[in-house]
Amino acid sequence: MDSLTQIILGAAVGEAVLGKKVGNKAMLYGAIGGTIPDFDIFASYFTDTVTALSIHRGFTHSIVFSVLSAPIFGWLVSRYERHKSFKGWSWLFFWVFLTHPILDAHTTWGTQLFWPLDIRLAFKTIFVIDPVYTVPFLVFVILAMRQKRSSNKRRNYNTMGLVLSSAYLLLTFFLKWIAFSKFEASLKTQQIDYLQIDTRPSPLNTILWSANVETEDAYLLGNYSFFDSKPIAFEAYPKNHDLLGDLVNQNNVKRMNEISEGWYTISKKNEQLYFNDLRFGLLSLEPKSEIFVFQYEMEIDDMGKVKFIEAPKNARDGKKLISDLWTRIKGN
Repeated sequence: MDSLTQIILGAAVGEAVLGKKVGNKAMLYGAIGGTIPDFDIFASYFTDTVTALSIHRGFTHSIVFSVLSAPIFGWLVSRYERHKSFKGWSWLFFWVFLTHPILDAHTTWGTQLFWPLDIRLAFKTIFVIDPVYTVPFLVFVILAMRQKRSSNKRRNYNTMGLVLSSAYLLLTFFLKWIAFSKFEASLKTQQIDYLQIDTRPSPLNTILWSANVETEDAYLLGNYSFFDSKPIAFEAYPKNHDLLGDLVNQNNVKRMNEISEGWYTISKKNEQLYFNDLRFGLLSLEPKSEIFVFQYEMEIDDMGKVKFIEAPKNARDGKKLISDLWTRIKGN
C-alpha cells in the first residue's frame, strides 16, 4: 500500500498496543515503524532493475524481519523514552512490522511474508491506493489522537478505525469473487478457450475490475464494472515469447519471468525489445493500447547479456487514465 496508508495503519496498531501507557507517542512510533519495511525500495539505487524487483517486498516484508527487528527497535526506543519497557516497545514494533506486509499481501505485487520460502502472497483484492480504505481510517485515527490517553473514546475511535478498515478488506474478497465469476461467465458465453484467469481491482477503487486471461498464444485483457450493462469486451495481446530467441535461457530473463509469474508479453519497436509485465495492466483504457504500467527495455551488451531498464512514463497518460477510469466505473 502507499506510504500514507501504512503510516495510518502503523499509528493505529501502535495505539492499540501501547497507547494507554504512552499516549500519542505510541502513534508516532507506530507511524514511523509503518514506513520502515518499505526501505527496501532504496535497493534500486544500488543494484540492477531485476535484483531490485526481486528484493522489493521480500525480507523486510516477512515474519522473520518482524521477529528479528522488533527487539532491536524496541531496545533503541526504550533507552531514551520515559517509558522504559523493552517488552512494550518491542511488542509495538513487532505488530507494526507484521501488519504492514499483511496489508500489502492484498495488493497485486504481494509480499514474501514467509521469506526465505519462495512464496509470494498476493490476494490482488485492493489497489495500492484506495481512498475507501484510507480516508475513514485516517479520520478515526485523528479522532483518537485528540482524546486523552486514558479516555474510552480514544480506544473506541481507534478500534473502530481498525475494525472498519479490516471489514473493507474482507469485503474486497467478496467483490473479487463476483468480478471473477462475471469474467468466467463471459468467457464461457463467448466460447473462448483459456488456460487461466488473473483478476485485480483497477486503480483507486474496487468497483471496476480488470482481468488477464491466458490463451494458447495470447493474453486477453478485459474490464468489468459492477454498473456494466453490456457484455465484457476482451482485447488480445500476442505473447510473442518467441521474439526472445536464445535470450530466454539467460538468467535475468528467467528471473523476470518468475517475477512476473509468467504474465508478460514481448514487443518489438525499431529493433528494440520490450518486456511488458501484464500483472499491473495498461496505463490506458483506449482499445489496443500498448501503454503498459510496467514496461522494460531489454538492452543487450557487448557480451550478449540482457539488462532491463524500466521505460519512462508520461504524466499525461496517468492523468488521462484517472479521468477515463471515472467514466468507465459508471458502466459500459
